[in-house]
Amino acid sequence: MSVFHKKDERPSDVHYEGNVLLRMLSYMKPHVRTMLFCLGLVLAITALELYKPMIIGNAIDWYITGETPGVRVDERFRGLLIEAAKYTGVLLLLFVCNRVQYLLLQATGQKIIYEIRNQVFTHVESLSMRFFDLTPVGKIVTRVTNDVEALNELYANILVKLFKNVVKILGLSVVMLFLDVRMALYSFILVPVVVCLTVVFKNISRRAYQMTKTKVTALNTFLSENISGMKVIQIFNREKEKYEEFCGRSEELYRANYREMMVFAIFRPVIYFVSVAALVIVIARGSYDVFHATLSYGTMYIFIQYINSFFEPIQELAEQFSTLQSAVASAEKIFTLLDEKPLLQDPGEPAYLPQIRGRIEFKHVWFAYDGEDYILKDVSFVIEPGQKVAFVGATGAGKSSILNLIGRYYDIQKGEILLDGVDIRTLTRDQIRSAIGQVQQDVFIFTGDINSNIRLRNEEISDEAIRRAAKEVNASRFIENLPQGYREKVSERGATFSSGQRQLLSFARTLAFDPAILILDEATANIDTETEQWIQEALETLMAGRTTIMVAHRLSTIQHADQIIVMHKGKIFGD
Repeated sequence: MSVFHKKDERPSDVHYEGNVLLRMLSYMKPHVRTMLFCLGLVLAITALELYKPMIIGNAIDWYITGETPGVRVDERFRGLLIEAAKYTGVLLLLFVCNRVQYLLLQATGQKIIYEIRNQVFTHVESLSMRFFDLTPVGKIVTRVTNDVEALNELYANILVKLFKNVVKILGLSVVMLFLDVRMALYSFILVPVVVCLTVVFKNISRRAYQMTKTKVTALNTFLSENISGMKVIQIFNREKEKYEEFCGRSEELYRANYREMMVFAIFRPVIYFVSVAALVIVIARGSYDVFHATLSYGTMYIFIQYINSFFEPIQELAEQFSTLQSAVASAEKIFTLLDEKPLLQDPGEPAYLPQIRGRIEFKHVWFAYDGEDYILKDVSFVIEPGQKVAFVGATGAGKSSILNLIGRYYDIQKGEILLDGVDIRTLTRDQIRSAIGQVQQDVFIFTGDINSNIRLRNEEISDEAIRRAAKEVNASRFIENLPQGYREKVSERGATFSSGQRQLLSFARTLAFDPAILILDEATANIDTETEQWIQEALETLMAGRTTIMVAHRLSTIQHADQIIVMHKGKIFGD
């Protein structure tokens, strides 16, 4: 039976089945006081915005159009100045409240995004190799960058603005009904039309958002794969064909963005037209009531200002719901990734080896990457501590799979793998891998400098240890000739170094960690004759006291092996 569940066949395409919104809100728990304070500011801002038109309306009724007995002109002018001062004070308070709210929300949003981004990357690091076998790099990059950033708008703006707009709509409705019920009802005539339009827009915009995100992921995946393989594209002169493929994917994204833009281009003018129609109704009815002295000029002014403000939050609500749906779509993808369980789990109560000597035993091991298509079939062997063992055989015979299983990058289906007599499934992966130093054929060099590529951010490895390891593998011969020596800057994948130099750096990196078990997976395949001679000079010193496992085709690499095991079609030849 396969160890891989059906859902693991397409890890990032599984639909998230939990409550996305509640899970998104859970990230706000550490910042709940700040968010509550911001909501309090929203209530204050809404109240001030509702009060603004009333100041002017009252000024019109009391000091401009109204005839107040016994009140002189200079007193009325003084009253106008007082109302103007009130209005100025309200504007200043609005400025302060909006500014404080904006700064707090942006800071809180960035903190939450920082936490989510770190959580996603940490989780990605914990996933099993099988996940990376099945998931394109570009898709993972999109999850960690684009999708996480899409949540920023939610935490920094949308949730509070949703609350603000709901409160504003309710506040406007209550105040308008309080001022004049009949005028308020006339103002609400077109609200059902707006609600219907909003529902339609919400459904259409959601599909448009989802399509855009899907196309962004597809384009990022294409770029990641083809930029990494650019050398192959140029070698085989496929630039034109790849350009055409890129144009096709780019056009798909363009069309998705265009559809999304068109949805907003239609919705916004329609809502604006409805708001203008509502304003016409209010002006017409209000003018009639003013002429018949049943409505004051000030109250009519207030209604005109309120009706202008009434449809704006409704329109914003529709757009915010769409942005919320976009964030939810991104959150679904992020949470699906976060819920991806590593196929390899450390035991609840792991065994512990105080000191790993390096005895490795395979007992009737069967292994398949998928299903029952076994790569290894009933494989048994023993490697004693300090012994040098070479695996040879044709491509696909299972040599590299054995190396992967020793480091427990995959789990076997049948049998046992013992390290110093202990089943590796009862040990933590950290303990197993800290005892193993592996040099592969394809060396990955990180952006940084020579020191950081050998140390790999392990500050326990001193500069002296780095130089000693480099000297033992003869890497110091080329490092010390670089302009900045061990602080020489390294580009992505070590593009400025030769294959041999990259391999020597890999040797130095492995030895700096001082492993008990040394694994060489075609480690000299890309080495030129001179560099190979440097490595051969150091091999005996490197292997001394270490269990060494080699997979190589070169006789010079395996000629000093204590034991040579020949693999053939997943079995040890001769078994």
